[in-house]
Amino acid sequence: MSLPSVKTEAHLSNVLKVALRGQGLLTSPRLNKGTAFSIAERKEFGLDGRLPYRVNSLDEQCERAYEQLQSRQTPISKNVFLASLKAQNWTLYYSLLSRHLKEVVPIIYTPTEADAISEYSHQFRRSEGLYLSFPNRDTMEEEFLDQICGGDIDLVFCTDSEAILGIGDQGVGISTVKAALYTLIGGLDPAKTLCVVLDVGTNNKDLLKDPLYVGWRNKRVQGKEYNAFVEQFVQLVRKHVPDSLLHFEDFGVKNARRILEKYHDTHAVFNDDIQGTGAITLACVMAAIGVSSRSRAKDCLRDQRYVVFGAGSAGLGIATRLRDAMVAADGVSVDEANKCFWLVDKDGLLFAQEDPQESDLGRADFYRKSDEGWKSGQNGLLEVVKKVRPTVLIGCSTAAGAFNEKIIKTMLQCLEEGARPIVLPLSNPSRLCEAKPEDVLKWTNGQALVATGSPFPQVQMAGNGKKVGYDIAECNNALIYPGLGFGTVLSQSRCVTDTMLLAGAKKLASLSPAIRSDSREGDLSNYEYNGKSLLPDFGDASKVNFEVAVAVAVQAIKEGNAGAEWARGLQERGDEQLMKFVRERAAEKVWVPVYYDYNFDKDGLEDV
Repeated sequence: MSLPSVKTEAHLSNVLKVALRGQGLLTSPRLNKGTAFSIAERKEFGLDGRLPYRVNSLDEQCERAYEQLQSRQTPISKNVFLASLKAQNWTLYYSLLSRHLKEVVPIIYTPTEADAISEYSHQFRRSEGLYLSFPNRDTMEEEFLDQICGGDIDLVFCTDSEAILGIGDQGVGISTVKAALYTLIGGLDPAKTLCVVLDVGTNNKDLLKDPLYVGWRNKRVQGKEYNAFVEQFVQLVRKHVPDSLLHFEDFGVKNARRILEKYHDTHAVFNDDIQGTGAITLACVMAAIGVSSRSRAKDCLRDQRYVVFGAGSAGLGIATRLRDAMVAADGVSVDEANKCFWLVDKDGLLFAQEDPQESDLGRADFYRKSDEGWKSGQNGLLEVVKKVRPTVLIGCSTAAGAFNEKIIKTMLQCLEEGARPIVLPLSNPSRLCEAKPEDVLKWTNGQALVATGSPFPQVQMAGNGKKVGYDIAECNNALIYPGLGFGTVLSQSRCVTDTMLLAGAKKLASLSPAIRSDSREGDLSNYEYNGKSLLPDFGDASKVNFEVAVAVAVQAIKEGNAGAEWARGLQERGDEQLMKFVRERAAEKVWVPVYYDYNFDKDGLEDV
């Protein structure tokens, strides 16, 4: 993929004024350079005798650190090593990760981080982030202010841990890792990020019985007390860091959407489980439609029929994001857009006889009407596929193998001539995937457009006397959420709107190798699909997210949601001029892991 370079060392100021000296400087992960301190800096900062003789470059340090990483035999031991490195030296940590992005992300994030979180209380070494515990709610503001130390905070990353990887607690690991991806892939300054855990107890019986459990040993607080605690925290964010993005992560299904909607209009809030998952799937669907609709008129979101298997938070989030994008992009009403969706769970299709109390989860919007002929016990996935004839089949069920040969072949047979079935088995991990890409492509003779929630290798298939390699797109939220966040922060947007999310998804879809590889300037008239991925390779995640961020910021400015400094005169600029200006500002703001020269100044930087 040919994408512009974001930033180089030439863009950076050369000198930092630093107030720390001696051991204090060496123990500051933000400022420590280890063996890269120059001879002059060692003298100026009292480091002579505290470091080995030789001065290393960052390249040499990365080479050594990678060798150390490779010597670890298991993913969890590599995870522990990288966590230790981060606690010592941010610049080295992020520089190492950026050089080996595809290799290390599964180590610091899913699937390995799940093991690290489950063992958090037993592996605890050093605290990271801000822990706001329910019993100490009276001192919450004091603890919050002590943590930010009057600093300039761009991102507040918050979890109450309820939906953490089936564990239901110890969520600081997810907060710090996903915040790290905002830096690694999105370009946010780690010194301007605050990770927060709202400790309201746990319902995990094993943790409650664990003598080494480090959290508040109590059943989870619920109801009015829980709501008041969250409200207290959000108001602190609004009061003290009003221009920040507040990212909610892994809140329970009964709270996640409700909290997001409650604060949507009063602060820039974002929930990756709901909006990020929906946005990456939207981008994938848009790219797939661009391929499938070649030489056909049905090239809009509203022209598709969507069957979503798995009606939990992920499936609902995806349906909602696709629906809202349809309303914004295609100009249909919400009610008309809802008619394009059929949500199926383990008990069958959701239709009007379902429990109306579920309306607070947003599922009732997608109930099919009972007068359509649906009957309980006769509306399983196969029956729905036969009757609906979906063009898009999405899986979020964790029901391994649910998209079997009969279902996929039925879907293919029901489509009009020339259309390609869009099949997205998104459940994680790969062992819980609804179908293997190799099987889907085999059952459809290579006609299906496939993306998954976990990485899969290229599928080789023979056809017309030659072999074709099919690259399987990975619907990884990290391809889009760091850019959505960076664009929101860059524009100082007062809220994260549906049109901003749509702008980000459109930009990501436009970067699809499946469309870009054989087309020129979007002309698909002579395009022939050649098996390329529907989404960019994860190795390009940083460049891709930069493009997403620019698109999101431009949209925020155009719709009047950006901060005051953007509003002055910018709305009068033409689209091309505005885009250029935003790109320049974005490039200036991207944090790059390089070493600065230091000068001692008692009024300079001390630490985060």
